[in-house]
Amino acid sequence: MKTIVLASSNKHKLKEYKEILKDYNIITLKDIDYSNEIEEDGKTFEENALIKAKTISKYLKEKNLDYIVIGEDSGLCVDSLNGEPGIYSARYSGVHGDNQANRDKLQKELQNKDRSAYFMCTIVVYYPNDEYKTFIGKTYGRINEEELGDKDFGYDCIFYSNDLNKTFGEASEEEKNKVSHRGRAIKEMLKGL
Repeated sequence: MKTIVLASSNKHKLKEYKEILKDYNIITLKDIDYSNEIEEDGKTFEENALIKAKTISKYLKEKNLDYIVIGEDSGLCVDSLNGEPGIYSARYSGVHGDNQANRDKLQKELQNKDRSAYFMCTIVVYYPNDEYKTFIGKTYGRINEEELGDKDFGYDCIFYSNDLNKTFGEASEEEKNKVSHRGRAIKEMLKGL
């Protein structure tokens, strides 16, 4: 079974990858003893995903480990806000990972504006020979005014999915994985691996 390093410590992402990539051994930064902060200073999802993947691949080479690395960046893009929060989705309110503050800020910004939105995920698969491939997934919907369902993960409870006719927060993991931006990007990746 081939080992792939996911350049993330996010438990939700890890779970999603493991559920979809059942034929691979998915390990995380913790498993390779990597604890440094990776500075995501790219201007696009692809640039940030590549920064993560390249950084971890370089670290693995220094340890004489020959693994494929997956770098990923994803976020919520709202049309009427020129694609915001975009690459700043996790820290939209100014505090990284404060889901409620991020949702509150978004709701405030969207008053009297069109609520069309999409989640986007860009995956970079980085090989030990420094070649890489990029895969993109998107899922469309709108920002719900009311928070519905599980409030633990980002914007899920306010993202009303056009595919599911409910918020991601109300969806089961299986339902969400079938139509999510990450699920779609991973499916594209599987075709190209």
